[in-house]
Amino acid sequence: MKNYFADKVVWITGASSGIGEALALELARQGAKLVLSARRADELERVKAATTLPADNVLVLPMDVTDFGLAPVSAAKVIARFGRIDMMVHNAGISQRSFVKDTSLEVYQKLMDVDFFSTVALTKAVLPYMTRQKSGHFIVISSVAGKVGTPMRSGYNAAKHALHGFYDSLRSEVFDDNIRVTVACPGYIKTNVSVNALDEKGNKYGQMDANQAKGMPAAECARKVLKAAQQDRKEVFIGGVTEKAAVYLRRFFPSFLFKMVRRNVPE
Repeated sequence: MKNYFADKVVWITGASSGIGEALALELARQGAKLVLSARRADELERVKAATTLPADNVLVLPMDVTDFGLAPVSAAKVIARFGRIDMMVHNAGISQRSFVKDTSLEVYQKLMDVDFFSTVALTKAVLPYMTRQKSGHFIVISSVAGKVGTPMRSGYNAAKHALHGFYDSLRSEVFDDNIRVTVACPGYIKTNVSVNALDEKGNKYGQMDANQAKGMPAAECARKVLKAAQQDRKEVFIGGVTEKAAVYLRRFFPSFLFKMVRRNVPE
């Protein structure tokens, strides 16, 4: 039986490390054709080599996702190479570790640009091709933070919440064109997301969170994301019992959850 992802053209942002790299390796194993994007061309080349795919089946496309004008240009390059885009994986992102009272507006702007507006720009660039081919799938890597706000992540939480609103609307608008949307909400995944997070001045936080260090391996997360996409899941939560419980507490027992969250505010 042919693998679901075999020969599908899948474009992944944030593909140079973490969940993005894990998705690239798993998709390669399942026979997809890949477009790998991130800022670091050398790291993308490393990931390309690790996929062991034929060179013609991988396009390394370095880009800064916050250069919104590059989105249509980059989409055109993918079409020129492969002729179609079957899946757009919005994985590029950056987190935050700072209090609201200390955080500059410029930091909030950067968080929204990377975590929200970049996905909008790329979606609008890719959508006409998917509409024309009458098929496509947007896989959006959100977070449990897109459902539950926690201390020192106000801008990150806001950007992830925004993703849900935008892609819920898009899902309904493009259904008749056979275009699907899956929003994945990982909890604690063992990546460098906290190390690379922004502090109140926009500098690198530089510390590994304890929960992150004990989190789910990125490869396992990637497999769960792709399984959800294959099943056409609209939204999926990936992580441990605690993270998943927080989502349901937020819906049914919000006061109890808010009390728990307050206990975790650092001194």
